[in-house]
Amino acid sequence: MRIAIDGPAGAGKSTVAKEVARRLGYAYIDTGAMYRAVALAALRAGIPAWDVEALSNLSGSVEIRLGSGEDGSTRVYLDGQDVSREIRAPEVSRFVSRVAEVPGVRRHLTEKQRRLAASGRVVMEGRDIGTVVLPDAERKFFITATVEERARRRYAEAAGEGYSISYEEQINEIMRRDSRDASRGVAPLIQAPDAVVIDTTGKSPGQVAETILSLVRGG
Repeated sequence: MRIAIDGPAGAGKSTVAKEVARRLGYAYIDTGAMYRAVALAALRAGIPAWDVEALSNLSGSVEIRLGSGEDGSTRVYLDGQDVSREIRAPEVSRFVSRVAEVPGVRRHLTEKQRRLAASGRVVMEGRDIGTVVLPDAERKFFITATVEERARRRYAEAAGEGYSISYEEQINEIMRRDSRDASRGVAPLIQAPDAVVIDTTGKSPGQVAETILSLVRGG
């Protein structure tokens, strides 16, 4: 079975998807981390957002690998280097939506993501999994939450990583990201018609994961 979990920034996709994968014994694939890795590589190389050819070429040449740390956390490797913390930096968060708009970047990463899911038994989360990457996934979920709730989560996440960004800045960043993700010409953030919608506002990741698991196991 392939499980697709989509939703906007800060909705809790990563935490929930990781828990669902753990409980099912499936592989967990964070596609957003892959786009962040490309964004980080572009920033390091000094490639601007308008140079779509360079961004596309970069996404096809870098090696991105997902692994697990000793504590069970997801580790992201860019050309062999662990960049798990670096890809969460505020400058990467601001730049990644621009990178994700580039058709060539999406084509390269979609191909990689489909290869990762080819054998099944995966929980893949992102923004276009149920609509573009795995439109024939056996189970699809679209999770969301209020802007305020998502900003609080992102604020706590950034603080935990040692980055300083205010709650108000988080709200503005999330609203900008929502607008860009929903309006981009390639693979916009939309709910798949056959996806189950789950509002995570006021709910713990465990509660949301349990809801998904009950639906998956219930057929």
